[in-house]
Amino acid sequence: MIIRKLHKDDREQIHRLIIETAVFSDEEVNIAMELIDIFINNPNQKDYDLYSAIENGEVLGYICIGPTPITDGSYDLYWIVVKVLSHGKGVGKKLIQFAENSVMKNNGRLLVAETSSQEKYRNTREFYLRIGYSELAKINDYYKVGDDLIIYGKYLYTEKTGPNSIFNNNFGGQ
Repeated sequence: MIIRKLHKDDREQIHRLIIETAVFSDEEVNIAMELIDIFINNPNQKDYDLYSAIENGEVLGYICIGPTPITDGSYDLYWIVVKVLSHGKGVGKKLIQFAENSVMKNNGRLLVAETSSQEKYRNTREFYLRIGYSELAKINDYYKVGDDLIIYGKYLYTEKTGPNSIFNNNFGGQ
């Protein structure tokens, strides 16, 4: 498996992959595709970096990250989606590690992921905890009554910040 910048040719496979997860609403699918289109159609934009995990010409997953506006070294993990048949095979972890390394190369120090408290996102929340992210905050009834926003984050090692022992970060597992 290789991880590389998302190509225009990946778009339709990623669209199918997002839908096949059966987790995202139509509105969420549209937002994900909008970010992909921004990345593809505006090569000079600096808001989003998208990467695809590819094996034998097939997209197994993708990740979308970007620097958080008006911060010094904070990044958002906007999307990570892995093909259902590839769940549990390390694709998501490798995409996250690739993204963390990209953030560190740009002197980033924190990668933040937001998700929902809905049951359908339980595997996502457990995944973040398994790969070394900590729950940083929870905002009750954020998306709607009974649907909380849960914010996960991981402080990363960089030349600028050094290692962060608060979360016993192991440098993205490397």
